[in-house]
Amino acid sequence: MTIDTLRRFFLPCFFPAKSQPIPLSDHPPTKNRPSSPASSTSSSTAASAAPPRPSKSMVIGTIFGNRRGHVWFCVQHDRLSRKPSLLLELPLSTDHLVREMRNGLVRIALECADTAAAAACPLRAVPLWTAFCNGKKIGFAARRRAGDRVRSILRTMQCVTVGAGVIPSGFGSSGSEELMYMRANFEHVVGNADSESFHLINPDECPGQELSVFLLRSRLGATR
Repeated sequence: MTIDTLRRFFLPCFFPAKSQPIPLSDHPPTKNRPSSPASSTSSSTAASAAPPRPSKSMVIGTIFGNRRGHVWFCVQHDRLSRKPSLLLELPLSTDHLVREMRNGLVRIALECADTAAAAACPLRAVPLWTAFCNGKKIGFAARRRAGDRVRSILRTMQCVTVGAGVIPSGFGSSGSEELMYMRANFEHVVGNADSESFHLINPDECPGQELSVFLLRSRLGATR
């Protein structure tokens, strides 16, 4: 079943990783030699010429959706907060996502055209994206605001740190289908003003599952 597949990938593991002993060397430590003015100047010049490093942080990522509905991707800095920092509706169904996950690698790329209107707003504020899953165009993703239903879903999952599960049918509105969700820690990488990405952090000793979401502002987006 679909939920069994999701749980196999996302159930939390509570076994800490074993630390490796650091081998001791028989050689005495080498003393640092004072650097010459010429080497100091070249070092500072190389450092100033190097491109800025991307910033990294850890966030909470939740993927949820009805069995026959679209998948939603929610990013939070605090799982107790019902106001996500990013909420996207993706143009693929839960069944489609699970089929891609069985291969062990899922890369969802969201691109927007580098037009004057798109360049004037922050990357996360772009309202519409062209979506690709593992290199195949699947439609258009949209940035959404958290309404009452989404906030109610996040409130229900406040106690979940990492894992997968099902919220029974009828939640939020009568007659609605059951809702499946997956929650995990993601590494958030900000490359520059035109690129961000979110990468799933697998719990220790759990089967490896690569899942990444990329936000890209590209000139190629206008021609696709």
